[in-house]
Amino acid sequence: MDGRGFLARVLKGVAAERRALAAPSTALAASGLLARWQRVVRRWGVTLDDMHVPRGIGAAGAALLLLASVSYGVVRGGHQQELSANVQDLCDGLANVAGFRISEIALSGDHALGRKQVLDIAGITGRSSLLFLDARQVRARLMANPWIANATVLKLYPSRLTIGIKEREPFALWQKDGQVSIVSADGTVLQDGVPPAFANLPLVVGKGAERQAPAMLALVARYPAIARQVEASVLVADRRWNLHLKNGIEVLLPEREPERALRRLIDLDRTRKLLSRDIVAVDMRLADRVTVRQSDAAAAVRAAALKAAEKAAKNKKKKGGEA
Repeated sequence: MDGRGFLARVLKGVAAERRALAAPSTALAASGLLARWQRVVRRWGVTLDDMHVPRGIGAAGAALLLLASVSYGVVRGGHQQELSANVQDLCDGLANVAGFRISEIALSGDHALGRKQVLDIAGITGRSSLLFLDARQVRARLMANPWIANATVLKLYPSRLTIGIKEREPFALWQKDGQVSIVSADGTVLQDGVPPAFANLPLVVGKGAERQAPAMLALVARYPAIARQVEASVLVADRRWNLHLKNGIEVLLPEREPERALRRLIDLDRTRKLLSRDIVAVDMRLADRVTVRQSDAAAAVRAAALKAAEKAAKNKKKKGGEA
């Protein structure tokens, strides 16, 4: 046997001895691990067995599970607002029994809006309690109404509530796309339609007229002779104004220096009775001239007069030639 065969036999024997020695150790380790797990299980089992679970914990858990299910159903069904209202009513009822019922509401500043309308906007009912009334939320509801420019809400325990509002003043009637609305001086649309109480407000027409009306109406008001005759002010292309007078005449004002044009119009009316003539339009858009357009009837009369004058001139010329 050569040296290599002898070495292989030696190594093989060493490996076998190592496996034999390792086998008991592996078995021992496995048995030790098993014993530790048995001790852990026994310890936890005794601990769980010794625990004292409070009575009613099962009912509480069931109630929580039911509440979670109801909440999920409310959210899925979109009933949050209804549920919130019911909870609010319940809280208000309990607070009212406890002495926090709102027994007095001091309201000031309501002119265009009536007392009932203001309280409806604020969301205050006969069931509301002072304790659960959110003053900031009430103020936000009031401020969301276009008639109300500012509002204050003060809670005075145990049962008094103070509300003060500042209303926007109706300034003009604004017509756009055939719809007439009441607007304030800042251009806020207060309401659609024209109640009889506001029928005499000045009328402005056109896109953007509700914002530019204060400056234009203030300008016209400085000239009462014209202001008394204006039926409507029409904003053209968001740049300039046309005045529609009550007698049917339309005055076309320039984009620049409209006040100068108004002064000139007044002068022409005083010296030549311009606005009393049978005309339909006065064009003042050009600074160096005034163009007048006659009515159809006046134009027909003028055309007939010109034709008659022309015919008379021809006849006269003809007679002169014959002579």
